[in-house]
Amino acid sequence: MNRLLTLLIVALFPVLLIGQNNFNSLLDELDKTVDNHQLYSTKKEDKINKLKELLKLTTNNLQQYEIGQKLFDEYKLYQSDSALVYARKNVQLASTLKDLSKIDSAKLNLASIMGTLGMYKEATDVLYKMNMQLSADLKGVFYHVNTTIYGSMSDYAASPQEKKKYELLTQQYRDSTIQSYPSSSKLRLIDQASKLIGNQKYDETLRLLLDYFPTIPENNPDQAIVAYLISQSYHGKKEVEQEKKWLAISAISDLQLAKKEYISLRSLAYILYQDGDIDRSYKYMKRALEDALFCNARLRTYEISKMMPIINEAYQKQNETNRSQLILFLLSASVLSLFLMAALFMLFKQMKKLSTAKQEISIANSQLSKLNSELSVFNQKLNETNNTLSETNLLKEIYIGRYMDQCSDYIGKLEGYRRKLNLMATTGKMNDLVSAVKSKAFIENELATFYTNFDQTFLQLFPHFIKEFSALLIDNEITQLKEGELLNTELRIFALIRLGIKDSAKIAVFLRYSVSTIYNYRSQLKNKAVGPREEFEAKVMQIGTNKKL
Repeated sequence: MNRLLTLLIVALFPVLLIGQNNFNSLLDELDKTVDNHQLYSTKKEDKINKLKELLKLTTNNLQQYEIGQKLFDEYKLYQSDSALVYARKNVQLASTLKDLSKIDSAKLNLASIMGTLGMYKEATDVLYKMNMQLSADLKGVFYHVNTTIYGSMSDYAASPQEKKKYELLTQQYRDSTIQSYPSSSKLRLIDQASKLIGNQKYDETLRLLLDYFPTIPENNPDQAIVAYLISQSYHGKKEVEQEKKWLAISAISDLQLAKKEYISLRSLAYILYQDGDIDRSYKYMKRALEDALFCNARLRTYEISKMMPIINEAYQKQNETNRSQLILFLLSASVLSLFLMAALFMLFKQMKKLSTAKQEISIANSQLSKLNSELSVFNQKLNETNNTLSETNLLKEIYIGRYMDQCSDYIGKLEGYRRKLNLMATTGKMNDLVSAVKSKAFIENELATFYTNFDQTFLQLFPHFIKEFSALLIDNEITQLKEGELLNTELRIFALIRLGIKDSAKIAVFLRYSVSTIYNYRSQLKNKAVGPREEFEAKVMQIGTNKKL
């Protein structure tokens, strides 16, 4: 049995924890709403002032009546005295208009606000004198106002007999209200829920209201009423956590709509007082009392005045306890401070010694850091020099090998050419000999072969030269080669620059061009550079290396 109980507790603990977290979030939101109550009141006052400005601008009785009705609705749960003023004005305007429906509606508003102000005798007199031949809508309102007034009178009743009498009248008028409204009316649903709560049918009430609540718009005053009725159902079922949750939802809605006549915040404050949350309870009850006094809602003021002394006494006791604990804490802190000061004095002396040592170490570290920086720069330069030397050595090896091959090849070709000329001379072919000596074909063929060998050797050293060189230009048309070409003239000029031959005169001799032609080629390509033209040749020198500018 104990094992089963333990498993049940373990299973339910996460659910309870989530529920508590949700309620704490609601309380946090309610705290913010209470703190910002003036903001919501300011919005309400702005709306009321706009309606008053409209009222000043019209002389039409019908328009005055309609604006007065809106002002009554705004003041009804905000400031009862002002609502009473506009209710009386509307009774006069409706009489001037001679509109029976408007007269009845205005009188019902008058009786309703008189009930809020505790003017029960005056309210019942107004209702008693009303013509009972009301329209279907107003008849429901008539019974609803009677239900509210007699319900308040039962709360104020001085004796059990009077209380029972008024409770009976409240039930009768509630039944009539439910009968009068259409089945789809929200007021019928609310009165029906109140009746079910009075009959202790809490589960049936929850089934009715929990489905209806999500359909209520966020800024609708009914949201607070329905949430309060749900909390009352959970109160009847003794489910305190759910009761608190729905009271918090109702209170948030009341305050955000700047209602001053409400029940939820006061009820929640009393439950929190019982839970030991004295600070919050006092804060909520104080807000509720200030709002009730502002609204001049006598019943709410009376209800709060019975609870406020109890909560205030607990709040004062808690403050006194907190004050005693604070004094004890300050005394303890003072004693500890003395010990701490002695310890700090000893530490100060020790730290002074450490500070001197740290300063010396810091100077040594600074010098070491400076040496490391210099060494790093030196190493970097050394690496660059080594890379350059490695590249130069590689170039030397390849070009010396090519040079030896080329020289050997040229010696062989010259020997063949000599024999050819000698044969012509010995055989008496003087004309052929003269033509051969004057012809440039041999030189041109040898130059073409020389350039081909140069191109092959260079591309062997820098296989991606053309691709990387093209990337440095805005327009890569220059690097488009003809069929059979390895490098064209422009590429050959910058290939020589990449090999370290930067003198235009030397390049001109090598390629058999004038110096001005070489200069023009170099200038044209610099003008087509992707970046600054001054950096173009430096970037060319980085082709084939890991360094990029």
